[in-house]
Amino acid sequence: MITCPWCGTNYLTFQSNCKNCGGRLPAVAETIASSVSTEDIPTPPPAPRPISERYVWRLLSTDGTAIAGGILGFIGAIFSLIGAGLTAGVVTAFVGIPFLLIGVVLLGIGGWMAIRRYQAAQKVVDVLRVGEATQGQITEIQEDYSVLINGRHPWSIRYQFQVNGQDHEGKVTTLNPVGDKLQEGKPVCILYLPTTPQWNSIYPHP
Repeated sequence: MITCPWCGTNYLTFQSNCKNCGGRLPAVAETIASSVSTEDIPTPPPAPRPISERYVWRLLSTDGTAIAGGILGFIGAIFSLIGAGLTAGVVTAFVGIPFLLIGVVLLGIGGWMAIRRYQAAQKVVDVLRVGEATQGQITEIQEDYSVLINGRHPWSIRYQFQVNGQDHEGKVTTLNPVGDKLQEGKPVCILYLPTTPQWNSIYPHP
């Protein structure tokens, strides 16, 4: 079985790119070699890597802040519609105006949160597509029990790495189970943007 290193989709037969996210799939020889030793750190293919734009939505689906922003925006839209309808009537205007104001505020806050997280997810896709590789180390793994997405609690994986002698930290979130290779103290491959190393991610993205 071949597993896509970008989105985790499994395939029984080899194909060059994942049908789900568009990422490059490892050749059969690479898959066998990587299964020989669990200590091997995967090496990403040369940039630019074929990462689908749809991968942004996969990242957002595990982002609690983006989901909260979407919910606030949805509630704000409902309040705005109700408030606008009530405000149109002279008798109900005194009720409609507060509804409309609350709706506009919630819609603005939710939209701002969602847009910011979308921009951050797009940056991660850029990292996966053209980022340079280096070795890092996982420093913390934690399951967030305060958030439930599709019946699962997201995992937060923190790591650190060095670029030009300077220490950097990063974090990724995933709904996938954390395997033996993603444990505290384990070495991992990190992709980062050379001009802005604060934008980084684990390769393959969990």
